[in-house]
Amino acid sequence: MSKVPHKLNLGDRVTFRKAHACGGNEWEILRVGLDLRLQCSRCGRRILKSRGEFERQVRSIANRTEEDGE
Repeated sequence: MSKVPHKLNLGDRVTFRKAHACGGNEWEILRVGLDLRLQCSRCGRRILKSRGEFERQVRSIANRTEEDGE
């Protein structure tokens, strides 16, 4: 039984199970593909995560379109 991958868009906000070293726990998606480029909303650090690693560590996803009311 395989998990269905999350539907991700640029600008979505995600939180992970563990907080970043700076204490922030919210990240913005900058690039979507086989790898994901993320930016910490608190310190601005950019990281690259593989899709599999991302799927295991993600706690919640807040889509930008839902927040904007579009």
